[in-house]
Amino acid sequence: MRAARTVVTLLTVTACTTGPSLEDRGQVTASPGDSHHLTIGSAGFTESDLLAQLYARLLNQAGYKTSLLTVNNRELYEPALESGQIDIVPEYAATFADWLNAKTHGAGAAPVGSPDLGRTMTALRRLATPRGLTVLPPGRAIDQNAFAVRADYARRYGLKTLSDLGASKLGVRLAAGDECVQRPYCAPGLKKVYGIDITGVDPKGVGTTQAKRAVQEGRDQMVLTTTTDATLDSFGLVLLADDRHLQNADYVVPVVNRSRAGGAGVAKALGKLDDVLTTRDLAAMNEQVDSWRRLPADVARAYLKDKGLLK
Repeated sequence: MRAARTVVTLLTVTACTTGPSLEDRGQVTASPGDSHHLTIGSAGFTESDLLAQLYARLLNQAGYKTSLLTVNNRELYEPALESGQIDIVPEYAATFADWLNAKTHGAGAAPVGSPDLGRTMTALRRLATPRGLTVLPPGRAIDQNAFAVRADYARRYGLKTLSDLGASKLGVRLAAGDECVQRPYCAPGLKKVYGIDITGVDPKGVGTTQAKRAVQEGRDQMVLTTTTDATLDSFGLVLLADDRHLQNADYVVPVVNRSRAGGAGVAKALGKLDDVLTTRDLAAMNEQVDSWRRLPADVARAYLKDKGLLK
């Protein structure tokens, strides 16, 4: 689900300690570590940059030295995380579980991510642990696929949920990515789970300006975006609730290299976000960066101070 946007790709290495051996996938060969200097990875899009900055400031306050490294995709940063070139990465539970599952069992492996957070976390940790990775507990923030319509369209037909849209029997042209015609969370799922009459998929991408403008101007009726999209108001769009839980449990989770950052200190520092950071908070911070042109570092610092987590 997650796709990197504007990136500066630098896979230079500051930490060369290797992680546990992967020869035996059934056991972990390294004890939890607590390196003083930690490299935090970002996937290069706004939300990932913000999360990396939040992690860095909490860890700095806990006495760690941190550096940030931007890498544009999982194919690069996940092996770097295993090897210890990167120590911590903000991830999304269901998406990362499915990615590791495909890496472990092949591209045709059945997905293990699901709308159930408990099942998803169990599957994720089962896949991550033999790779020398520890998945810390999820918090409250979730960045799922989501569907939005024009606010006046929702008012006219009394739409608050995707079930409402299915019951309305309205024909819906959907602005989304090319893959939407096949992905179970998109057009097929909308038809099967909600009975929505998808008359066509307009291939304008996931949450792009072009896709949202097509709905705003009435050429399409609905757009595939995400729950932390901060620009919907400016296009006059509102989300319809996924009331039957079609989307997977893509809660934000820190993933760490066990041998370098698997100790209690890192978990305690990052755990301070668990009961504080919400989906709405993430959307608001995304808006400050994307619409107000504030720096992710400044937005992260202000947020943590406002929540009493930073002195």
